[in-house]
Amino acid sequence: MVWVPTYRFRILAGKVAAEVERCIRAFSEQKKSEIVELDIQTEHVHLLILIPPKVSVSDIVGMLKGRTAMRVLNKLKELKKRPYWGNHFRARGYRVDMVGLDAEKILAYVKYQENQERETE
Repeated sequence: MVWVPTYRFRILAGKVAAEVERCIRAFSEQKKSEIVELDIQTEHVHLLILIPPKVSVSDIVGMLKGRTAMRVLNKLKELKKRPYWGNHFRARGYRVDMVGLDAEKILAYVKYQENQERETE
């Protein structure tokens, strides 16, 4: 699962990233989902998660994105003061792929992507 903040602003760092991670872990646990790997870059989130069969993908994505956005904006009030944010923290849409035979490759990609991006820059 991949999603980005509004306009892909590089906002997911420091206390914002820490709060996003806290929220994702807490809300995933509420849905009885297991986080396999979580990588928060400055402008996007990668999440490899095991979702129980009774929970729909759109349900968990909606909850993770929506409730995380509300919690972050309520907890970090300074984000609302920026003129380009308004009351939006996350962009519309997301990317989800089902993992099957390539699970190890995807896990390695999520786990080591940050290092690869640093080397590329």
